[in-house]
Amino acid sequence: MTTRRETDRVPAAEQLAALARIHELLDGQGIEYWLFGGWAVDFHAGSVTRTHDDLDIAVWLKDHNRIAALLAADGWRHAPEGHEDGYTRYERGALRLELAFLAASEEGHVYTPLREGRAAWPDEAFEDDVAELAGVRARVISLPALKADKAERRDDPIVAAKDRADLATLSTLS
Repeated sequence: MTTRRETDRVPAAEQLAALARIHELLDGQGIEYWLFGGWAVDFHAGSVTRTHDDLDIAVWLKDHNRIAALLAADGWRHAPEGHEDGYTRYERGALRLELAFLAASEEGHVYTPLREGRAAWPDEAFEDDVAELAGVRARVISLPALKADKAERRDDPIVAAKDRADLATLSTLS
């Protein structure tokens, strides 16, 4: 996933409005989704703690065609990156939405299907957690799963720095 320059970032209020609309679209159709990444940190914390490049949501792979149709009807454009593996990107103006795909093994373990294998998610990441931030409600991955994700080692120094900041915020939450 590419990182934006500071001057290219979309204001938080605009990203939150887009997330509110995405929640309305998906929830209205009974499509499960979970916010993860930096925005999930902010929703768990109850405040915007840093700037964000995009919105990250996890969805069941089986729902992708329905989601793609809903997003297209709402003005989003599919903008895949050539190296995508387990996710895809949509854009609406300067807004970016990353969809990570989910599947479940026969044993019930959730993973992201990759070209060569699977990327596991922490157990109990995808429950019924809903949080609210600035009047916007969203489904979010569980706090323990988010902490585990943010504690993983990252090779990209920019991503690693964001994860350290996010982990510091999460460490104040119970």
